[in-house]
Amino acid sequence: MRTNIGTTRKWNSHMAGIILTLAWPTMLEQLMQTAVQYIDTAMVGSLGTTATAAVGATTTVNWLIGSSISALSVGFLSFIARSLGAGDEAAAKRAVSQAVLAVLTVGTIFTVLTLSLSGLVPVWMQVDEHIRHLAAQYFFILYLPMLPRTATIIFGTVLRAAGDTKTPMKIGVLVNLTNVILNFLLIYPTRTATLMGLTLTIPGAGLGVIGAAAASAVAFAVGGICITIVLWRHPGVSPKGQALTPDWQILRPCLRIALPNMLQRFGTSLGYVAFASMINSLGEISTAAHTIANTVESAFYIPGYGMQTAAATLAGNAYGAKDRQRMKDLSSMFIPIELGLMIISGALLFVLAPALMGIFSDSSEVISLGTTVLRMVAVSEPFYGFSIIVEGMMQGVGRTRQPFVFNIIGMWMIRIVGTFICTQIMPMGLVSAWACMILHNLFLFVMFLVCYLRGTWNPLRD
Repeated sequence: MRTNIGTTRKWNSHMAGIILTLAWPTMLEQLMQTAVQYIDTAMVGSLGTTATAAVGATTTVNWLIGSSISALSVGFLSFIARSLGAGDEAAAKRAVSQAVLAVLTVGTIFTVLTLSLSGLVPVWMQVDEHIRHLAAQYFFILYLPMLPRTATIIFGTVLRAAGDTKTPMKIGVLVNLTNVILNFLLIYPTRTATLMGLTLTIPGAGLGVIGAAAASAVAFAVGGICITIVLWRHPGVSPKGQALTPDWQILRPCLRIALPNMLQRFGTSLGYVAFASMINSLGEISTAAHTIANTVESAFYIPGYGMQTAAATLAGNAYGAKDRQRMKDLSSMFIPIELGLMIISGALLFVLAPALMGIFSDSSEVISLGTTVLRMVAVSEPFYGFSIIVEGMMQGVGRTRQPFVFNIIGMWMIRIVGTFICTQIMPMGLVSAWACMILHNLFLFVMFLVCYLRGTWNPLRD
């Protein structure tokens, strides 16, 4: 009996090590992205509430586009992870070549769409008329490098599916550093600063919001080029020598997995657009508080989404190897780790909310309103973390239909309908909108808990 206990402990320790090895680079990458988002928001926020509102007004459209591309990459993640788990490296490389084809096709389509619709997006988002032109310019510049942005998302997922989470992290760090440096040079005008008694002249273009957009665009282009080069040279999953023509033996199973996830993310992101549009109609204070609170909150979801990537990859490997015991052990390891991380994360968000809001705004109204909604959502973080992990394991094994149904019902029947009633019919303000968002998260927790307890997430349960 002692031997069995000792063996189990060694196995659990080994599994925990693998989980954290896969998860921490993704967490660090997202932490860097969030840190830069914080810096972006603080830099733009120093220009005034109008600048913050102009940048934040189209944020949810950015989510819509980015999440749609990320959803497509889930199909490749599942296929590649399962192929490598089964020891079929040839199939994995063929899938990577199809990912390259997807980048070229989807990146071109989204470039045309985003640039041609840039003037209409602020109108659809009900942005105040006096900042619509500025918001449209920001959006247009941000999406000039759409092709390299698509490469960064899809190729990053391909590398993670192959167990390489460090390379996307390193490229993410490079992108973020480039963005910060260019922000510093492009947003502000030339100015002087005193350092250790020395007066220094710091060059600057003084472009404001336009400078922030240009800095992000250049950084995205750098990231896309770098990750393409790395993937091409990768010893395990390089597409070198593979045909760049449609291979339906690969594309069909990838699309079968990706399509429900794409519909889910498109539907939920479209819901975010409708949600933000209703909040924008509440006025500049609510828009600014919502934008800043979203930025602050994103940092505290990092543990959840970092673990989700590891869960998807390892579940896909276990399914490819048809290893029932490993699949069971994974779920029993991931969930307590995730819940522990999200409890800590939620507690920190609750305590630090006023200080973090104060970093991005000098307005007492914005800080007070943002603090209230952040403390509300902090309580629900562990519940949302559970949903993230179960959904990640389901993505890894290719079961994406149930998450699609859960998320669409939660977004449109709870969050959007509730927010419409609370803000458009009954003037209850931003707090009521975030209450509807929390109800959405709790609904997902219940649905994924039922799915987990019944075992329907696991194709090897029988």
